[in-house]
Amino acid sequence: MNAFILSCCSTADLSEQHFVSRNIHYICFHFSINGMSYLDDLGKSIPFDQFYQAMAGGAETKTSQINVEEYVQYFTPFLEAGQDVLHISLSSGLSGTYNSACIARDMLKEKYPQRKIYVVDSLGASSGYGLLMDRLADLRDEGHSIDEVYQWAEEHKLEVHHWFFSTDLSFYVKGGRISKASGWFGTVLHICPLLNMDDQGKLIPRFKVRGVTAVTHRIVEKMKEYAQGRLAYADKCYISHSAFYDQARQVASLVEAAFPHLKGKVLINPIGTTIGSHTGPGTIALFFWGSRRSS
Repeated sequence: MNAFILSCCSTADLSEQHFVSRNIHYICFHFSINGMSYLDDLGKSIPFDQFYQAMAGGAETKTSQINVEEYVQYFTPFLEAGQDVLHISLSSGLSGTYNSACIARDMLKEKYPQRKIYVVDSLGASSGYGLLMDRLADLRDEGHSIDEVYQWAEEHKLEVHHWFFSTDLSFYVKGGRISKASGWFGTVLHICPLLNMDDQGKLIPRFKVRGVTAVTHRIVEKMKEYAQGRLAYADKCYISHSAFYDQARQVASLVEAAFPHLKGKVLINPIGTTIGSHTGPGTIALFFWGSRRSS
């Protein structure tokens, strides 16, 4: 039995095999497609390719966060088994799930005063959040206590860089994140917005780049600019994508060529159904350890 339970949400966008191999527990968000509700269960209910095909065909998607009662039900078996819990949530800048987890924690502390229950706001999303989880699993496996891993997460979570670009602006228009006029002009001019995540865990548009080729190189330039050690970067790098594997592979190839000391090959994961419901197909996200993020 592990010294404590390391836990996150399905929105960390790692594979089932990855979660199991690192002994990371997870709780699922929810999504609906054309009114039918499902768990965001890493592509088991609906394979990712089918999900994004449906979106491209005009299907209506919605998401819902994990509520307090679900967190109570999820945490309780661990606590009853005598295990402490360190749970890392999706960014509070994108969802209210962190607040729900904190309320559940406070309720359960009254019932299980002898147990430690920590909740951390990752201020991250998708496989960037997953990159943080992977590091915390390393620390746990090295024998660090729950208090030490919790403190490390709070001190270093803003060092995970998140850079995204999208090639299909229609879903940003549909979600109200850009105007119809901006979406139309962006489409006509082949504009691919390049965004990153700030220190509040919110996605911020940074650049308007014309063309997929240009933005593919631009996102790698951002890693060269911000990665720890610059071109001597010697840690892991993750990429996630929404029905855009070939482009993700191209970005990975550029990263692997530019950073010869990477810790293994770039890991490519699908963007899950919760985050993908908002980005739509045609999105690439690049994640790495870098300088501390700012506004």
